[in-house]
Amino acid sequence: MSDPVLTVRDLRVTYGTRRGPVHAVRNVSLAIPAARIFGLVGESGSGKSTVAQAVMGALGPPARVQGEVRYRGDDLLGLPPRELRRLWGRRLALVSQDPASTLNPVLTVGEQLVEVLRAHERLRAREARRRMHELFAAVQLPHPADLARRYPHQLSGGQQQRVSIAIALACDPDVLVLDEPTTGLDVTTEARILDLVESLRERSHAAILYISHNLAVIRRLCDLVAVMYAGQVVEQGPASRVFAQPRHPYTVALLDCLPRVDAPPASRLLPAIEGAQPDPAGEVRACQFAPRCGLAVERCHREPPGWFAADGGHGSRCFYADRVPPPAARERQESPVAPDRPRRGRPLLEVDGLVHHYRASAGVGGGARVVRALDGVSLGVAVGETLAVVGESGAGKTTFGRAVVGLLRPSGGQIRLEGTPVPRRLRAWPRALRRRLQIVFQNPDLTLNPRRTILDAVARPLVLFGLANRRSRRADAARWLAAVGLGERYLDVYPAQISGGQRQRVAIARAFAGRPDLVVCDEPTSALDVSVQATVLNLLTELKARQGASYLFVSHDLSV
Repeated sequence: MSDPVLTVRDLRVTYGTRRGPVHAVRNVSLAIPAARIFGLVGESGSGKSTVAQAVMGALGPPARVQGEVRYRGDDLLGLPPRELRRLWGRRLALVSQDPASTLNPVLTVGEQLVEVLRAHERLRAREARRRMHELFAAVQLPHPADLARRYPHQLSGGQQQRVSIAIALACDPDVLVLDEPTTGLDVTTEARILDLVESLRERSHAAILYISHNLAVIRRLCDLVAVMYAGQVVEQGPASRVFAQPRHPYTVALLDCLPRVDAPPASRLLPAIEGAQPDPAGEVRACQFAPRCGLAVERCHREPPGWFAADGGHGSRCFYADRVPPPAARERQESPVAPDRPRRGRPLLEVDGLVHHYRASAGVGGGARVVRALDGVSLGVAVGETLAVVGESGAGKTTFGRAVVGLLRPSGGQIRLEGTPVPRRLRAWPRALRRRLQIVFQNPDLTLNPRRTILDAVARPLVLFGLANRRSRRADAARWLAAVGLGERYLDVYPAQISGGQRQRVAIARAFAGRPDLVVCDEPTSALDVSVQATVLNLLTELKARQGASYLFVSHDLSV
């Protein structure tokens, strides 16, 4: 194996807060040679994205970054900002989880890619446009010339992510950091992107750090893998060895949480990891995973384990690594709440011939064209039923879901709730109707006000719909957070202070707090790690049984 292109040694990231230092990353070390893909996996909030931002030099105050991040021998943490900016884009590139945060809303996506090519590659305008079309075609974007004239908000989430990847690949970087790059993509597009990443590795010999909660993707794509928990690497080694013979109970628990396409329907609950990650404030005085570990003994609760190395570069942070059972050792548990095939209840939601057409610019001098986002869609959802809506990115799934909950005015057709027509204008909806129809967005930032605490977000529907008062709202909000695996300490934080997966859990709690009759779930688990995904899917199953809730479930994950 060649010398590492990127080396991280003893990386520590600490945030100063009123209640003391918060240790987001603790003593992380890794090395990525050329033409190798290094996978970083773990639950949301484990520190994966913080590692990515530290590697890119993107963390400023109040974060304190210590340790070493070396690119071809140069310590990036010691470089002046001007030198670091020179490396960004040309030698180091980042694809973030949320493409909306990286794309400029006032420039067309074509203009943004051309800008990168002209700034870093010094291409003439004509050559930059030709290269732009090649890159858009390489990431499987349809009609590159037409798409280049669109603004980010005119693209689906999956199309936005592919544009972000094209921009990152524009200069053939030596180091590519991919932070959940396929989270919002359907399975066919995801497969194409993964093929693209592999071809980049083979063509340019780039060192790639691939961050994901999707264990199936990590298993398929990566040569090396590190498993993170509570800011620490708890297992690391060749991907084939880590997945075949894991040496940490947390790795096994993550593998057991994976849903299977061949599994029975929602009559069975998925294995989930009970509890939550420890508070990152304070020092480590015991095994961080011990409170959630079925193998833990007294020693684990009073002494932090060191690093125990095994053969072939495989190691873990566990006293009893040799006793760790293989994955899939436990069977799925029977659910006491749902029958195998529920009888079809009375109709709840009926959609007849739903149409949504809009005019989009065809470019300078090209006039406008009609986009048929929805063209005569009809379906029905019964009380207590879950209806899946599956399709590729850009197929109209999200548009349909938004129309159902009144966030988008359809061009034609009719929506009825228990036989009563639903007004096309959201302003005409009475408060009771708004409570009955809720949505969980793919992007939780569309739900959460960045200036309001998590308590405000979850308690608002409780108070608005008369389910809680000012005195009880904190306790009621805490119960809903607990239902999605978050502790009471999250009530007083702001959305920007928690991870993307944790924000999605808050958004789910907010949607269900009003006890709706039907919830449109627009990729609700796509941003979640497998453990929380299992918890949320189990929660959906139980809520459907207890409250008779119905779901319109939009997803690209067939196993879900």
